Amino acid sequence: MFISFEGIDKSGKSTQISLLVDWVKQKGYEVVQTSEPGGTGLGEKIEKILLEPSTKEINGISELFLYLADRAEHVEKIIKPALEKGKIVISDRFADATIAYQGYGRRLDIPWVEELNKRATHGFLPDITFLLDISPDLAKKRSGSEEKDRIENEKISFHQKVRQGYLKLAKKHAGRIKVINGEGSVKEIQLRIRKILGKHLR
Repeated sequence: MFISFEGIDKSGKSTQISLLVDWVKQKGYEVVQTSEPGGTGLGEKIEKILLEPSTKEINGISELFLYLADRAEHVEKIIKPALEKGKIVISDRFADATIAYQGYGRRLDIPWVEELNKRATHGFLPDITFLLDISPDLAKKRSGSEEKDRIENEKISFHQKVRQGYLKLAKKHAGRIKVINGEGSVKEIQLRIRKILGKHLR
């Protein structure tokens, strides 16, 4: 089974993934925890280019192709091999992120982005996606004074477009994408995720 987590930055994905990985392991499953960008050796180099604040502005199309290159490597080197061995893969971001960030956020042609995503992944998609939904205002408060990466440094209007993009995707793919209110307590959010996933694991 392939599970992905999505949401704007500071939505709580890392915390919820860590808790879920422990829970799934306790149930006796082998789990591979990974992330985008940066899940492979090449991906780590791409991640540095994409997120390093000193990189400053990248052309939207260039940014898109860097994410797609990272994803193509991720699928072939990490995700598919793990699934073929019967493991559960839990990834922090996957293809939906590119549609939300580069499609809706950067205003690139969405059908074109979707087609390129399919080519990079050979049509591969998660079995279930958890979208942790929070407002960009809350995300900004959560980040506080800590150092931000290049994408986190974008204007709040950009993150609002990304959030709306995610919600449109969730409506379009309601069977796969489960929207979780990310503004509740860590425990409440995790229990809801476990309840949904538990049905799939059975």
